[in-house]
Amino acid sequence: MAPGPAGRTPVFERRPTGGGAVAGAAEKAAPEKVVALTFDADMTADQGPRAKAGERFDNPELIALLRRLKVPSTVFMTGRWAEEYPAQAKGIGTDDLFEVANHSYSHYAFTADCYGLPVVAKDAMARDVERAFSAFRQAGVRNVVPYFRFPGGCYDDAALRALGPANVTAVQWDVVSGDAFATDAGAVAEQVLDGVRPGSLVVMHCTRSAAPVTAEAIGRIVPELRKRGYRFVKVSELMEG
Repeated sequence: MAPGPAGRTPVFERRPTGGGAVAGAAEKAAPEKVVALTFDADMTADQGPRAKAGERFDNPELIALLRRLKVPSTVFMTGRWAEEYPAQAKGIGTDDLFEVANHSYSHYAFTADCYGLPVVAKDAMARDVERAFSAFRQAGVRNVVPYFRFPGGCYDDAALRALGPANVTAVQWDVVSGDAFATDAGAVAEQVLDGVRPGSLVVMHCTRSAAPVTAEAIGRIVPELRKRGYRFVKVSELMEG
């Protein structure tokens, strides 16, 4: 997407079509039933000691399941995650089933009052994003797309201006899976299935410690959406449509 006014970072906000209402006679064609599943591979810059103590911020079971189910997906990865799990980052980023997008280096917030996250200084925001891209290159990640997800989804006009030099498109979502810190996979699956509409973009997580039931939920979500006629796409394909 082209930069916005005054060099602001453009924001891709999906507005699904074909909701519960009955289509009007003027509608030319039914919307294509596509959905993009996205997974945040989160790790903050200061969580190294927790990882060293055994906490797992990865989820290889989830990635293996997506491969078995042949689900094209977009992984929004932090640079710190790529540094902690370089082999997994490379495996994801060299598999054409996936594309890797930027979720910042540190997973610190780009605005104040964002879920209690530490805040990146305005003059350091573009550098934080580039540091993540550098971590991807260092890990051997190949399938990188110029998309960015704000930690917590929090941003303001100042953040959009600050990220202008990073040449990325910010990507939001319309379906929140609720998998973060969830313990009931059925409830997560139900929330996604209730929210998805043609063209939806779903946010989920790829971190065992913070989202332990995501793989189980995916095992329910994917077959049901396919039964409903949905096709899974990466964000890049969704954006093209």
